[in-house]
Amino acid sequence: MQHAVGSPLPPPHLPGHGPANGWSPAAHHPGPHQGSAPVPPPPAPGYPTQPPHSTAPQQPAHPTAPQQPPAPAVPDTTGHVPLPPGGPVAVPSAPPATATMPEPATTTLAVLLIGPAGAGKTSVAKYWADHRRVPTAHISLDDVREWVRSGFADPQSGWNDNSEAQYRLARRTCGFAARNFLANGISCILDDAVFPDRPVVGLGGWKRHVGPGLLPVVLLPGLDIVLERNAERTGNRRLTDEEVARIHGRMAGWYGSGLPIIDNSQLDVPETAQVLDEVLARSIASPPSW
Repeated sequence: MQHAVGSPLPPPHLPGHGPANGWSPAAHHPGPHQGSAPVPPPPAPGYPTQPPHSTAPQQPAHPTAPQQPPAPAVPDTTGHVPLPPGGPVAVPSAPPATATMPEPATTTLAVLLIGPAGAGKTSVAKYWADHRRVPTAHISLDDVREWVRSGFADPQSGWNDNSEAQYRLARRTCGFAARNFLANGISCILDDAVFPDRPVVGLGGWKRHVGPGLLPVVLLPGLDIVLERNAERTGNRRLTDEEVARIHGRMAGWYGSGLPIIDNSQLDVPETAQVLDEVLARSIASPPSW
């Protein structure tokens, strides 16, 4: 919580009204007494003094001049480019029966890549976003969580109310960013380790913050692959083998959920991104229920 320093700021004036009742500007901004005229400071050495009376012609007052109408409200813009406001992402419409399979590479999409630590979510998401033919953004929940520097609630130190609150705040921030990108024609791919046994916190939260048109896809390689990739990590992104095994076991609950699952144990990043495009094409044609 921030604490005020010095005198409080005055409340804003309402249109057509004077200062708020009980607020005395003089009490917080001392100055000369109202009954005495201010004394001008002496001129600086070497500068001429101001003549007592100006010889410039004075324009006559025009008390009957009409008042200018108020300026119209200016929409949210960056320079001269209007920015449409973001809204919930709608479910993609299925193509007609006679149409060919939709092309994900040229479609504006919102994708959620799910998987355990070490599944390759971030690497695949970045590659997929880099190689699309339409503007695409990658939004990583872990990156947004780590925007908090002082006071960061590291889940490795134990999952508690603070880490839960920062996780929810980061997810909501990612959702706002995704909706704004999509409203302006930029696709998004988000990545997060969403657990199937916590639907309200996981998929339910993403659905609320992004919209029902978000397309979830699960990356789930074998445990040995996940352990190997986790061992290459450093800092607070690296987990213990026991924690990785526990998370991987919980992720197995996605089997039978109806969500598309990619086992990328034997696939490199470009191959996984290609399979992701194929899965998304089917999801656009027949969106999964979740």
